[in-house]
Amino acid sequence: MTRLTLEQAPVLVVGAGIMGAGIAQVAAQAGHPVFLFDARAGAAAEAKSKLLATLQSLVAKGRLSDQAAQDCAAKVEPISELAQASGVQLAIEAIVENLDAKQSLMRSLESLLPAEAILATNTSSISVTAIASGLQHPERVVGMHFFNPVPLMKLVEVVSGLQTDRSVAETIFALSQHWGKVPVYAKSTPGFIVNRIARPYYAETLALLQEQAAEPAVLDACLQAAGFRMGPCELMDLIGHDTNFAVTQSVYEANFFDKRYVPSLVQRELVAGGLLGRKTSHGFYRYPRAAHSNSSGSAAATDTPFPPTRVSVHGNDPIANDLATRLSARWGGVFERILASDWCGIEIDTARLMLSDGRCASDIAAQRRRQQASADIAVFDRFDPALASLANQTPSATTTPGRLSLAYACAEGASDHWQHEAPSWLNLLGFEPVRLTDVPGLIVTRTLAMLINEAADAVNQGVCSPEGADAAMKLGVNYPGGPFEWLANWSAQAVSDILIALDAVYGGERYRVSPWLRRRASSEIR
Repeated sequence: MTRLTLEQAPVLVVGAGIMGAGIAQVAAQAGHPVFLFDARAGAAAEAKSKLLATLQSLVAKGRLSDQAAQDCAAKVEPISELAQASGVQLAIEAIVENLDAKQSLMRSLESLLPAEAILATNTSSISVTAIASGLQHPERVVGMHFFNPVPLMKLVEVVSGLQTDRSVAETIFALSQHWGKVPVYAKSTPGFIVNRIARPYYAETLALLQEQAAEPAVLDACLQAAGFRMGPCELMDLIGHDTNFAVTQSVYEANFFDKRYVPSLVQRELVAGGLLGRKTSHGFYRYPRAAHSNSSGSAAATDTPFPPTRVSVHGNDPIANDLATRLSARWGGVFERILASDWCGIEIDTARLMLSDGRCASDIAAQRRRQQASADIAVFDRFDPALASLANQTPSATTTPGRLSLAYACAEGASDHWQHEAPSWLNLLGFEPVRLTDVPGLIVTRTLAMLINEAADAVNQGVCSPEGADAAMKLGVNYPGGPFEWLANWSAQAVSDILIALDAVYGGERYRVSPWLRRRASSEIR
């Protein structure tokens, strides 16, 4: 197909729900005449009435001029028959997530619209290839996946099915940019980019809840401290457990029951009990929640640990350097830097406070005992030094002012003295220590490693580029960074080691290392 120029072309939006109405608004604000259709009589007119109210609220807030609001509203025309839009060159469907319904609509649109018209689907989970199946010209069909709320969310996944013409995808990519969006190319595979890569953010927390590692508020606080806007439990409550569980099931089944995507028994119980989150006033939390409540389960810790004889900071990476800076600023004693160490953390006399490498503290302690060394081991979670430094200057709504929650765990058999001292040292360093049971990878370490691994596998399978994955996760779900940005400040070998350590504990397929990540780790060694 010849690449079309659609910058001023009339657009047909089919489906006048939240997504369809949002798409219509964005298209109209970009200058397109928009036909809005819904199979339910009167729904399109109702959607335009709501749009008028939205535009007036934007005018009242000073975000839109009155003239711009009038122009936008005038461009949206509710129609009662698809035939009224028979001349458009672009149709975007935003109807129910049902393959049969979408295929039927596409057949109707193909017979109605000009031969060069593009048929776009806003599906979030159904194969674009399947939606185009049975059409005379399946190369016309492309995914144009927006995120809710459409006027505010910048990301658009431009999804190509097996038969999508490249020029069609390029046209939609350019049009998305014209609409003020940030498009990323994706291949039609289960979950596309965002819904696929995001699965571990929920799955790792659900797995820890199932093995009673911590309460929801603890895990949420730790991931918020890592820069995520909402913890996974609070986010699942917002999305709705029925919706989140259904997406997980869909991705799991579409990937032929790959164990990496297996749904959670914890979430299934919530759905079975009707505890769906905010919309039922009860999920992981009860709603309304007390504002800025701190139920993170902080460990009791004294400001000043017991005076040690010898202290040393091990490692030569950003976290080790940050620990040394904190120790120098907050502790009056002299300490040694051991840059060539094969671990990161602080050694206090014979005890070790170690950055998680994926192993349980108890496993490290057992190895130390075999070497006739101290079994006083505690592991702490990964953190972003830049965020942690900012938190020390800016009070947080979710933790003690000036402190970020940081998970840690002590080895079984560690002395009572060390179990008291470990959180005291974290407290001294400026963190709010929260204790987890001794699980491999704690919470932030294993979650980030799994997000990176899933993104690496998506790139390995040609679903997206590293740059596309980073943009999609930051813009589509507001992650504090992209998976490959995190990897750039870490190492593929370290991430692989964490996954291997997790696999050694849990077994199965869930924590297998992506071939892309293995190759990257090998290149680091060379």
